Amino acid sequence: MALSQSVNESLDEASSSLRNALAFAARQEKSFVCKCIANMIADIDQLKTMDEIFDKLENRMDGDSGKWGPKFD
Repeated sequence: MALSQSVNESLDEASSSLRNALAFAARQEKSFVCKCIANMIADIDQLKTMDEIFDKLENRMDGDSGKWGPKFD
């Protein structure tokens, strides 16, 4: 089951806020703080990508050729 629209929008907003925080942190915080914020952004992106992959796996029919489309070519 794909992420709901409200969850997707919330994740996008969180990612946007974290990117803004990262821009400010890059100017005045220690590098460890920047690394942690960047990891949170990467985790959100990875969550959305993995959800898409799991949806494709769940919807795969027996006997499919295993082609994933342009994302994995």
